[in-house]
Amino acid sequence: MNDPVGFSFKLDEYFGEDVLNLTFLQPLALYLAVLIVIYEVILGVTLLLGVWKKITLTSLAGMMAFFTFLTFYSAYYEKVTDCGCFGDAIPLEPWESFGKDVILSILIAILIWGRNSIEPFLSIRINRVIIALGLIASVSFSYFVLNHLPVWDFRAYKPGTDVSEAMMSAEELGLDPPVYETYYTMKGGDDESFEISGTDYIKEKLWEKDFTIDPDGTFSKKISDGYEPPIHDFTININGTDQTQEYVSGDVIWLVAYDFNKANYSELMRLTKELSNYSQKFDFKVVGMTSSSDEDISKLMNETSCSFPWAVMDGTALKTINRSNPGVTILKNGVIINHFHFNDAVFNSKGAESYFPE
Repeated sequence: MNDPVGFSFKLDEYFGEDVLNLTFLQPLALYLAVLIVIYEVILGVTLLLGVWKKITLTSLAGMMAFFTFLTFYSAYYEKVTDCGCFGDAIPLEPWESFGKDVILSILIAILIWGRNSIEPFLSIRINRVIIALGLIASVSFSYFVLNHLPVWDFRAYKPGTDVSEAMMSAEELGLDPPVYETYYTMKGGDDESFEISGTDYIKEKLWEKDFTIDPDGTFSKKISDGYEPPIHDFTININGTDQTQEYVSGDVIWLVAYDFNKANYSELMRLTKELSNYSQKFDFKVVGMTSSSDEDISKLMNETSCSFPWAVMDGTALKTINRSNPGVTILKNGVIINHFHFNDAVFNSKGAESYFPE
């Protein structure tokens, strides 16, 4: 509930053509994300109160059956790298998530088996008040974070993060990196096929035998853990030139809009105009970040007389930086000090010291 936008990104991934192929649900991902988390909280309240046993236990069993299947499917077929169950607060590997769901399913089965022992311990009136307050609180909190930003930030780009340091590799820090192995899908006569690691491929000299490599069946798999930089796949490329270091050091403002077509375009235009004027008045660096096309960027720059450059970047990284589309991120001396939802970002009345405090 703290980060329904992040949850919606994960649902969108699950609904994708290469996972569950439920693409008709992708436009509804955010609405479903909010509905699911509110419903889960209310189910927890009714379970603790011991009321509405039938609908509560049936809903819990149905949800766990669905999510247990989903996490198994994701883990077995390696479709989604993390389940998103607890967002960025507690990242889980696919098999860890499946194991968690199995344990929860067993616990819910115990509740169903002992359902006759579940009884309300408060009066009907008090139970109704508690449920109503739970619903009001859940809806209000969801509304707040949707129109501002998550209250608790667990992302790799949370305030206090030194971006340059967070991008450093294991080798640069003198740590052991994770180890990956390349696997090949080999094809032989009689439609025979099998997977083999690159190490065994060389050891058995399969290139000398009557097998061919299926180019579509080559993949990489992690075989041992190690340090991975929290910020990766992050390159600020402007007009074909890598300018990452220039815009991750010093005092910088990032205007993040991962997709112009999905953004609040009027707010994007407003922020672009305000930041253009503001940066010239107070002489600090601003860069726009998006995964939109060059044509969309040119259109925005012409409409707003934009004076700062735009970088075309990885959309997934941009969704992680700032949940607002568009949103503003402030760096002081290369350290992220704040994120702003477009509802809270105004750059036409305050001085630069308001955003870059001593």
